[in-house]
Amino acid sequence: MQVTFLGTSAAVPTVDRNVSALMLQREGELLLFDCGEGTQRQMMRYGSGFAVEDVFITHFHADHTLGIPGLLRTMGLQGRAAPLRLYGPRGAQRHMGALTALGMERPKFAVEIFELRAGDVMSRGEYDLVVGEATHKGDCLAYAVAEHDRLGRFDPERAITFGIPEGPLWGRIHRGEAITLADGRIISPDELVGTPRPGRRLVYSGDTAPSPGMVELARDADLLIHEATFGEDERDRARDTGHSTARDAAIAARDAGAKRLVLTHISARYTRDAPELLAEAREVFSNTDIGKDGMVVEVPYRET
Repeated sequence: MQVTFLGTSAAVPTVDRNVSALMLQREGELLLFDCGEGTQRQMMRYGSGFAVEDVFITHFHADHTLGIPGLLRTMGLQGRAAPLRLYGPRGAQRHMGALTALGMERPKFAVEIFELRAGDVMSRGEYDLVVGEATHKGDCLAYAVAEHDRLGRFDPERAITFGIPEGPLWGRIHRGEAITLADGRIISPDELVGTPRPGRRLVYSGDTAPSPGMVELARDADLLIHEATFGEDERDRARDTGHSTARDAAIAARDAGAKRLVLTHISARYTRDAPELLAEAREVFSNTDIGKDGMVVEVPYRET
């Protein structure tokens, strides 16, 4: 699981930061979260690839959606034939439908639009896409990619001592089947397979003021990507505009028991490194980093 930050600025882009977009690569699958203006260029610049099948929009503000028309056009010119699925909050059919219709040309591939609500869970094979509610202006969502538990560790050396030949029987017992050997012995999985190991959990807040719902969505997350539009000197403005400060994001990570926090949606008033935001967050949650355009973050499996 690997995250590429394509746009980490708030509403106004800067020389160093484009507006919101985040690419998640998981086991070869690409998921795009938000698509601000210029996202297609960022995808080229940072080599994230265009083989995206699903785009998840947190809300319909322009800095999160205006990249959709250009992305569709480029995909069309590249000869795309596979459908593209767009997901967003209530009103997605109207808002994103208008974006797909901009310009003289229409996509030659299917564009499907789906509306989601907080509490929805999309089962996607080895993981669930969990939809949470962000606290911002209008309908606004947050997303979690929550992998299912993995199989426990298989002990090949012990299997050999049991006289189990390497091959299909190993696979069967690792998947939880009891097996019967030629001599009549029955070997159960718990003799050779450890306890299930947790999958990974990544959470993306979108734009949000502090909220209990966000903390719950981020519970035990391996990586929380949370907006931090302002510092504490602009706390009142953050409240008035439905945003979080860096300290707010750190409190959410701490209270959720997250393993790592990366701040994004940084106001244009701060420099690329935003040291003041980083310092404020690390006072509360030490394992914090500032997201930067082009930054790639690996989300490792936990050992236990």
